[in-house]
Amino acid sequence: MYEYRANLFAWVLYNISMEKMRKSDAEWRAQLTEAEYGVTRHKGTEPPHSGALLNEKREGTFLCVCCGNPLFSSETKYESGTGWPSFYDVIDSDRVRLESDHKLIMPRTEVLCAKCDAHLGHVFSDGPRPTGQRYCMNSVALKFKPTKPRVEDPLL
Repeated sequence: MYEYRANLFAWVLYNISMEKMRKSDAEWRAQLTEAEYGVTRHKGTEPPHSGALLNEKREGTFLCVCCGNPLFSSETKYESGTGWPSFYDVIDSDRVRLESDHKLIMPRTEVLCAKCDAHLGHVFSDGPRPTGQRYCMNSVALKFKPTKPRVEDPLL
């Protein structure tokens, strides 16, 4: 009985945390920087090699900048050479939503946050094993939560 209650509690918490977040355009503008707003709410793209999280190497979790939804683990981050943070898998497939994107000459698959519909980037099928996927994300669409806080060197 205890195991059933624990599983039920975990299921309820997960579903509450994944409840759709809805905000007005004015609320998103007030919450986000201009760059975050342009990318996440209007499907923009940051310039390659410009993102703060491109070279992030610490252990931790990459969250949606809009709603805090955990999306990617540092364990799946890799250097793709594209100029954007790349991951070969998501934390849970229910955390993102995929849509066809035909804005350019070749069709792509857009990656959106399942909780708040933020545009995150695109996924391609040229990634490394074990998934073969390359989730090519905009740094400004993500925030990083380290597993261990950064320790400042007292001698500096």
